Amino acid sequence: MVCSAPLQYHTRAVEGTCHFCGQKDQWYISCPEGHFICDLCHNQETMQQIEAIIFQTTSTDPFAIAEQCMDLDVLPMLGCQHTYIAGGALMAALKNEGTLQLSDDDIREVFHRTRKQAHGGYCGLTGTCGIAPALGACMAILTGSKCGTDKEQRLTMELVSRVVRAITKLTGPSCCKAY
Repeated sequence: MVCSAPLQYHTRAVEGTCHFCGQKDQWYISCPEGHFICDLCHNQETMQQIEAIIFQTTSTDPFAIAEQCMDLDVLPMLGCQHTYIAGGALMAALKNEGTLQLSDDDIREVFHRTRKQAHGGYCGLTGTCGIAPALGACMAILTGSKCGTDKEQRLTMELVSRVVRAITKLTGPSCCKAY
């Protein structure tokens, strides 16, 4: 995004400063020139377009909504933007269908929760593709799951474990495109 050099994926955190916003942190992805970009800056342009689709669609087909997002020219081949597509497309379709009486605020909450767990490169660093917690956030909203609930939390965790298993069976690298 800065110099067009191929990205380097590190197995240990490297200290750096975001090229765009100046945030100092430890990163796992950089270029050979030492450029770092935080997830917020990296995802900003793509997220604006994904959110426009998610919040404006009238479709009740989550696959059609996801495909529309996947066709965006600004969507990188790999990246956590895909997690927002998965969760957003599902929730938008359910909202538009109407039975569950979901709102845009429910979708925003899914995005907020996803942002807490989906970070660039973490699929390889932790073994969990960000799509699993994104869909888990959807299930938690739908069931009312939170820390300390019984059935709701178990159902949410069961869904997440099944999503991780399904992704594992489909892919190695590039889990972003496997769902």
